[in-house]
Amino acid sequence: MEQNFNLYHIFYTVARCKNISSAARELYISQPAISKAISRLETNLNTRLFFRSSRGVRLTEEGELLFHQVENAFLSISHGEEQLARIHKLGMGYLSIGVSSTLCKYVLLPILRPFVRENPHIQISISCQSSYETMQALEKGAVDIGLIGATDHMEAFTFLPVMEIQDIFVATRTYLDHVKERIFTDAPLSFKTVFAESTLMLLNKENITRQYVDRYLSQENLTAAQMIEVSSLDLLIEFAKTGLGIACVIRDFVLDDLADGRLLQLKMPVSIPKRQVGFAYLNTAPHLACVQKFLDFFADEAGRTAKTGPQGT
Repeated sequence: MEQNFNLYHIFYTVARCKNISSAARELYISQPAISKAISRLETNLNTRLFFRSSRGVRLTEEGELLFHQVENAFLSISHGEEQLARIHKLGMGYLSIGVSSTLCKYVLLPILRPFVRENPHIQISISCQSSYETMQALEKGAVDIGLIGATDHMEAFTFLPVMEIQDIFVATRTYLDHVKERIFTDAPLSFKTVFAESTLMLLNKENITRQYVDRYLSQENLTAAQMIEVSSLDLLIEFAKTGLGIACVIRDFVLDDLADGRLLQLKMPVSIPKRQVGFAYLNTAPHLACVQKFLDFFADEAGRTAKTGPQGT
C-alpha cells in the first residue's frame, strides 16, 4: 500500500503541474524516476493515464477520472492534517466524566470551573449516576473517568484519592425534642433509643454510601421506627432541616448548617469509619491525553490548596 501511495502521489503531482520537470522539482526526485513511476502505475492499472508531448503532459479520459478521485483523497488527507494541527494548537479534545449528583455538586464542580477556564476547547460531558453505575460505564467504555466513592472491589480500576469523607447522622433540635417528648422522659436519651423512636432517612439501596451505612447500622445493631429512602444527598439535607427525621449525610457538605445550628450532629459511641472519594479509570483503557491533562490539573490545584489553605483558592 505504501508503494501504491507513492505512485498515486507522483501521478497527482504530475497531473496538477501538467509537466514532468515541474513535478520533479516539487517532489525533489529526478524526471526519469517520475516517468518510471507513471509507467509502473499505468501497467498496474492496465490504463494509459497521460498523453505526452514536447510541451508537457495532459490527462487521458481515464486519467481524468482517476485524478478526480485521487484529488479528493489527497484533499481529505490535507484537511485531516489541518484539523490535527488545529487540535494540537488549541488543546482541543473530549472528556466524559461519570459522577453522582452529590459528588458533582460538592467535589467536581469546584475543580471543573478553573479547568474549563484554562482549557476552553476541551468538550466535557457529565453523566450523573450512582458510583456503581459509573464503574459499569467505565468498564463498558461509556465514560473516560469517574469520580466515585471507594469500594472493596476495585481491582480493575486505578483509583486516585481526592478527599476523605465522614458520614454522620444529623437532625434538627426541634425534631430531637419531639422524640424525647414521645418517650416521656427528662433523662438524656441514648443513641439507640433515639434511633428506635425516629424516622431514619437514607439514600437508596443501590447507592454505595447506603450500603456502607447499612453495614455500620448492622454492626451497631441500630434500628429505626421507620425509614425514608431518597435519591440524593441534597434531599436528605433538606428533609433533615425540615424536621422529618434523622438523616445520614456527609459532614463536609453540611458544615454551614452545623455551624449555624440548623442541624445537630448526633454523638455516636462508635463513629462511621471514614472513606475515600476519588477519580477512577479502567486499568486496560487507553490513557487519553484529555484524561491526563485533567488529572494533572487536579494534582496541581490540590498542591496549591495544600500550600495556601482553602482561603487561598
